Order: sequence, then C-alpha cells, then structure tokens
Amino acid sequence: MTPLPGTRRPLARLAAAAAVATMLLAGCTEGAAPGEDAPAGSEASDSGGAGDAGGAGDAGGAGEDSADEGPALEETGTSAAVDLPTDPAEDPAYEAYYSQQIEWGPCEDVDAEGAECGTITVPLVWNDPEAGDIEIAVGRLAADGESKGSLVTNPGGPGGSGVNFLPSAEILISPEVRASYDVIGFDPRGVNRSEGIECLDDSETDEYLAATGDPAAEDASALAEEWGARVAEACEANSGDVLPYLDSYSAARDMDVLRAALGDEELDYLGYSYGTYLGASYAELHPDRVGRFVLDGAIDPDMSMDEFSAGQAEGFEHATEAFLARCLEAGDACPFRGDEAEAKEQLLSFFESVDETPLDTGDPERPLTGALARSAVLTLLYDDAQWEYGREALAAAMNGDGSQLLYIADLSSERRYDGTYRTNAAFAITAVNCLDHPGVADEQWVEQEAERLAEEFPTFGPMLGGDGCAQWPEEPVREPAPITAEGAGPILVVGTTGDPATPYAWSEELASQLGDATLLTYEGEGHTAYGRSGGCIEEQVDAYLLEGTVPEDGLRC
Repeated sequence: MTPLPGTRRPLARLAAAAAVATMLLAGCTEGAAPGEDAPAGSEASDSGGAGDAGGAGDAGGAGEDSADEGPALEETGTSAAVDLPTDPAEDPAYEAYYSQQIEWGPCEDVDAEGAECGTITVPLVWNDPEAGDIEIAVGRLAADGESKGSLVTNPGGPGGSGVNFLPSAEILISPEVRASYDVIGFDPRGVNRSEGIECLDDSETDEYLAATGDPAAEDASALAEEWGARVAEACEANSGDVLPYLDSYSAARDMDVLRAALGDEELDYLGYSYGTYLGASYAELHPDRVGRFVLDGAIDPDMSMDEFSAGQAEGFEHATEAFLARCLEAGDACPFRGDEAEAKEQLLSFFESVDETPLDTGDPERPLTGALARSAVLTLLYDDAQWEYGREALAAAMNGDGSQLLYIADLSSERRYDGTYRTNAAFAITAVNCLDHPGVADEQWVEQEAERLAEEFPTFGPMLGGDGCAQWPEEPVREPAPITAEGAGPILVVGTTGDPATPYAWSEELASQLGDATLLTYEGEGHTAYGRSGGCIEEQVDAYLLEGTVPEDGLRC
C-alpha cells in the first residue's frame, strides 16, 4: 500500500483530520445502497460504509424540523446527570469521587514524548452513585515551562479519544500554550479506554465499513436495516449495561470530577467540533466553574438529528465544489475535466463505477468499495491543506489503483495494518448521538427528507438521510434546546466560514446563545481553525488562553 507523500507534520494533521472524520459521520445513520441512503464515509469522525453515514455528528444546518416548528420529534427520556438535587462537588455522597488524585504513569500506544496516563473513577449513574462506577482514562502532556494549570481538551466525535489526541495536540496547540499549561486528554465514557463499548469484532467491522449495496437493488434500504440491526444487537449484547448512560450530560459531569482531580478550581478547556457541544453542556451544568473556554467548530445545541444531517449534507456539498474548483486550477494534474459542474458529474460517476466494480488495492482481500472511496474523499475535505493528496489519490484511483484512497479510509476509521482497530469510534458515535439528539417521529417525513437531501446534495446527501437511530436499543434523553450558561464568564467560539462538518452558522448560533461569548471567525475552508489557520486564529486564541484577552467581537481573519 503506497503511503501518502509529505512530511510528518502534514501527514499527522491528515491522520488527525481522518480520525475526526470517522467520528463525525460514522454511526448514526446505518447507510445503504448508493442513490438511496448510501453508506457514508467514516471528529473525530467519523468514515466508512453501511453504518457510518452520520445522522447527527458534528454538523449542522438550518432544517425544517426544529423543536418549535415543523414535524414533532421523537419522545425523550431524561439524563441521569441532570436535575440533581445538590451540587455533587459539595455532596458527601460524591466525596470519594471529588477527593481523588490521579496517579500518573506510562502510557500505552500513545506516540507523544513525555505523555503520562492515569484514571479517575466516576459514577456510572450520576443520580444514583450507589449503582456502580466507571473508570475514565486520562492522559497528560506536562507543561514545557512553569505550569499555570491544566487545559482539558476534546478532539471531537463523539467517540474521539482524548488520550490518543495528545500526539496531535503537540502539533495543533501552540508551543506558547504548551509551555504554560499541562495539556490533558481523556476518553469520555464509553470511548476506547473508558469502558469502551464493544460491538462488532474487527473482521465484522471491516465488512461494516466497506459494505456497499447494489445500486440496482429495488430495496436499497435493506442493507442499512441489516447492518443497523447487527450493530445495535451486538452493542446491546456486549455493553448493554452502560449504553443508557453515555450521553453528553453524563460526560460533562465526569469532566467536573476530572477538574477536581487535577486540582483546578475552574476548568480551562479547548473543545473541537463535538467537543464544543460537550463543553457547552459543562458550562450549562457548572457555569461557576468555567475558566477559559475555547469552542472551535461549534454545534448548535438547539437542533434535532435531522437538522444536523441537513447541515452536513449541504456543508460537504459546498466543500466538494471548492475542492473540485481548486483541483481544476491544477490543469492536467487534476483527473477531472471541464467546468465545476462537469467535474462533479465525473466524481459521481467514479463513485458509481466503484459501487459496481470495486478497485484493486494490491490486497485481494480488501478492494476499494464505493463506501470506502466516499469515506476517503470525505475525510480529505476536512483540511484543505490535504486537497493535493486528494487530487493525487483520486487520479490514481481513476486509473485503476485504489490503494491510496483505501489508505486514507483506513486512517479515518483508525484501522491498523494488522487489521485491528485502534478505537471503537465507529460505534461510540452512535451510542452518544442516539442519546443526545432525537429525530423526527414522522416516518414519511423522514423518507421525504432523505429524498430531498439526495437530490439537492448528490455527493454525500444520499447517505445522510433516514433515521439512523431507529433500531438503537436506547431512547434519546435530551431535547434540542439553546444553552445560555449565564454566569460562565467570557467564552470564545471559533467558526470557519467553509467548514463542511460544522457549518459556520452553528458557531454563530452558539455564540448568540451563550450569555457572554465572543465569536472569532476564520475565513477559509476545512473543519475547525485553531492549529490550522496559519497564525491569525492562533494568535487570538493564545492571547485569550494565556492572558485572558478576549478578541474584539466579530473579528474575522
């Protein structure tokens, strides 16, 4: 398999983007045959096949199904982590959790110099601390200089491993911030090392991510239903005891225990993509403990599952068009010809051809299927610095060599060369999203919306429609609602105008909801901004984290 060209830095950034992509789109919609509810690509991130087309993911867009108007949403239960009678930090029933200290030691499978790892213990059921515990895995990169405290991070998803994010943090977080903060990553409950849910085995996951239905099949949703049932049954059979308690409110409560274990009175936090939703949830529960909060690539909490899907479908369509326009500027180096509309038709024709006849990759057991090809292309859209690699990989594939696109798809799903998967992100995203975001209850409306997305946004829209949680064994526990976090103090929201996964309107919405928030705008392409904008966003974020200097509201660069 031919590795992508480039230095360690861009390849590491591509790997980070791929992991986010896996988490954004992997799990909430089961996927199906192309042309219907087609299998998706894999936020952190999010890649893949018949099962990872994202129903909710880290994205958004104004749909027609808000909680205030439009079709009624599914009924929801209540999270065990909200409406607690007391503040757990001051309740004797939770004293053992809040008095912990982390015992730091060596990390396993974390390629970051000086990284240390440990655990904290939290209640599995927050409103019943006698119901058992769950261990949360934590990693640390100690400050290069005199530490002023801890900066807790979340890379996105849901399903992103914060411990595994530490090597990327070395690249994305500026040296000045790393000199002053201990950078902390953690695996949220149900993710990887933190009682990670178990669903399909590795060989079944290969099938799941590669599965592509027959475009000529009369019932193209059959594949989606088959894999949706298989995943749900496997997750319930192997991890049913924890599935009801993996919502973001519960994870936010865990973050407060982490804050206390780190010895900090306030939580300083950097959250990307889904990490903005988790961070905003923390601010809602604990506004008096919010320190310096940076929420980059925001999710609007006042959206349903279907609105997330619509926003992503539109966002990735725009990103595809921007990618193709830049590709055409490369002339003969671009595998497409004509204008942008013609180039898009050629890309769609390529996907359809691979649906029918998977491409050789040099591995007879793993040809490039249509699902894997879409996963790879979608992954590359997360960072425009990688678009040249995308152009080269597509050129090779359109000449019969699918190895580079398979390599990128494997990055996005965190598949190792030996066939094992490094994390459970492809399944954790479903477990969290199906609890956090209800969909529309009207099945006919859902079908019509799926048809609309497929028609209006033909590149990735077909795989984003439908109810991806229809077969999930747990009901949602949270309704769409704005978060104000009154009393939290200044929070910095960062939005990127060309963000395909968390469209810019989401950052505008979250910033307008939070009681004291400033919106910082990066005018560019790709998902999130801090660590990839080229300097302007980094300067403003660093000044905020290091000195508390809040940027001018509305600043764009």
